[in-house]
Amino acid sequence: MMIQSDLQTSGGKSNNPVLPFAIITFIYFIVGFLTTVNEQLQAPLKFTFLSHAGSLKNTFTTMITFFFFLGYLLNGTLGSKWVNAFGYKNTILRGLLFMISGLFMYLSSSWFGSQFPDLKFSIKDAVIPFGFLIFVVGSYLMGTAAAIIQVVVNPYAASYEMKGTQPVQRLNILTAINSIGTTSAPFFVTVVMFSGISIESIEIRQLLLPLSMLVLCILVIIVITKKLHLPDIENTRAVGGEKLERSIWSFRHFVLGVLAIFFYVGTEVAIGANINLYAFELMDSGHPISFFGKTDIIIGGVDLGIHALLSTLYWGGFLVGRSVSSFFNTISARTQLIVTTILATILALVSMITQNLWFLVAIGLLHSSMWSCIYSLSIKGLNKYTSKASGIFISAVFGGAIFTLIQGGLADIFGSWRWTWFLTVICELLMLCYALFGSRIREKDLIN
Repeated sequence: MMIQSDLQTSGGKSNNPVLPFAIITFIYFIVGFLTTVNEQLQAPLKFTFLSHAGSLKNTFTTMITFFFFLGYLLNGTLGSKWVNAFGYKNTILRGLLFMISGLFMYLSSSWFGSQFPDLKFSIKDAVIPFGFLIFVVGSYLMGTAAAIIQVVVNPYAASYEMKGTQPVQRLNILTAINSIGTTSAPFFVTVVMFSGISIESIEIRQLLLPLSMLVLCILVIIVITKKLHLPDIENTRAVGGEKLERSIWSFRHFVLGVLAIFFYVGTEVAIGANINLYAFELMDSGHPISFFGKTDIIIGGVDLGIHALLSTLYWGGFLVGRSVSSFFNTISARTQLIVTTILATILALVSMITQNLWFLVAIGLLHSSMWSCIYSLSIKGLNKYTSKASGIFISAVFGGAIFTLIQGGLADIFGSWRWTWFLTVICELLMLCYALFGSRIREKDLIN
């Protein structure tokens, strides 16, 4: 028997074939929401915890995202081991517990920062509060939670049988819902967490109440998930001590797919996390970003912030693109990836030359389907190797940490964010190479 059923612990089997897919989709929404919340806290923390970070301000700011994705690198394979040992549902529950731990560290950071603002340490000309270090630990735990959960939801969505759909379609539906979370998160940070206050006037204690509410929400989700049925999927994981005959690294299209996703997430996250920092730089130099001729968005006395709008529209492009591409049941993943990478390269070059951030924002529309395309191409034909492959694949999301941090360091070195976006051009071209050549499956890698 190739599967280990979750029926005994689920309280019965659901007759609705859509319900299990809906469950993992909702949980993936939460992951997207909290991932972007973590990124959007970079700018507020730059003005609170890192106001005296000197010449290392951008480097330390991007460390928040770096440690988030470090959780992917170190714990992605842990998720796949748990899937093999405990099944999909129990692995999701463990991931949600890590999420609670990360939010608790955020809470502790906010409390410590507000109660002991004078406890600091120095590196060169940078003075860093200890509360910032606590937040970074929380960011690592949140990244670990996201990695473990994604190890479950990606292969589950790709392998789950739903009539009239293909794997890349199901992944686009899954990631479209995820994008609702990433799209709403920037304004959640701006309006709910900081009450629409101008970013220069933010205080760290304002995080306490909204973070407490998030902890409570995740606790409710854990209780509900524990009671719901999430069936296993046959031939997607090795169980019962079964040994795999081949190394997962022997599949060329998978290995190159891991590299492609490394570069994809690197540029995807770098744009989403750093575009608002670039906007503040332009504003300080006397070139504020305008939206239909306005340089600020104030509704009912609440400053919604152009910087938040940039991120919202960037992630909103993912929502639109994934929603549209979920209907592409006749266009192959390879073709979609070729077209989107070419167009994204052009937009990145135009943005650097013109210093127009809206071209970077538009890349979100093109990035929307890349994850689904690369993932489905990478695991195609792997069968029982799928679960193990997913863990390694998720570890490659660490690219989001590497490129965000490198770009922050380059911004400090160059004294500007403008030409750092050549990193995006490099990433897009490497993904194009994967679509054209690396995604082809060798005959010896075909599994009967």
